[in-house]
Amino acid sequence: MPKVPYLKLTLASLAIGAVISVLMLQYDWMGDAASTAAGPIDTLLDWMIVLSSFTFSVVCVFLAYALYRFRVKPGDEGDGLPIHGNTRLEVIWTLIPTVIVLFAGGYSWIVLDEVESKEADPLIVNVYSQQFAWTFGYPGEGNKWSEGEFHVPVDRQVVFKMNAQDVIHSFWVPEWRIKQDNVPGITTDAVITPDREGTFQLVCTELCGAGHATMRATVVVESEQKFNKWLKGLDDTVPEGLYLTADQAIDLQKQIQKNSGGIDGSGIEQTGRKNVTSS
Repeated sequence: MPKVPYLKLTLASLAIGAVISVLMLQYDWMGDAASTAAGPIDTLLDWMIVLSSFTFSVVCVFLAYALYRFRVKPGDEGDGLPIHGNTRLEVIWTLIPTVIVLFAGGYSWIVLDEVESKEADPLIVNVYSQQFAWTFGYPGEGNKWSEGEFHVPVDRQVVFKMNAQDVIHSFWVPEWRIKQDNVPGITTDAVITPDREGTFQLVCTELCGAGHATMRATVVVESEQKFNKWLKGLDDTVPEGLYLTADQAIDLQKQIQKNSGGIDGSGIEQTGRKNVTSS
């Protein structure tokens, strides 16, 4: 069994990994940033790129060496030599990935805890998603309601309360980095502090039907004064139906029919087992 030059292969892997890392870090993968969460998340991505680059190079270098060094010689039709396990090597290739995964998981946890920490008095915005539209409510401001567009003040933390009424949708403003699913029947949160004024776009990133690609909304980040002026100009309040999922709305309608003595208060009962078998 030929001796494997582990040191040379390791050095080659490190050199190739360094080159790949430098090349990969030249690109701005995430685009413009417009929230306080963008910095920590972008730095986390850079670390994952570096770790992935070195892992990729190690695998490729050792694989290429094995394919070349232990290839079958021309005309050799015999069986391969019996190979026994290498305990030291197995321990190494178990410990190194374990350390990498623990580091990545721990670092990600720290970043997530940082970007999701809530301040004492954030602005609450209710987000209602349905095929294929976004609507928004401001419960602390008279429950004002906006369709297809929402405004938030710059440099103030906003807690978005996500509510889906039919299928799973996903709330994402690329410049904010934060992405959160909207799941029917539960309320999920997204904590964001916009730090740059401008007009952005909210997109749904969860395939939700034929009109998924058109499910977008305008996002305006502006000064507190302009935000308050815009909010006062809203006339509508959140419709009661938006608080319910599709199933909850059906159940409510059935209860209303039952309490009114029939369908829409007409006295005519909806067909069911009870009134069919008794007729």
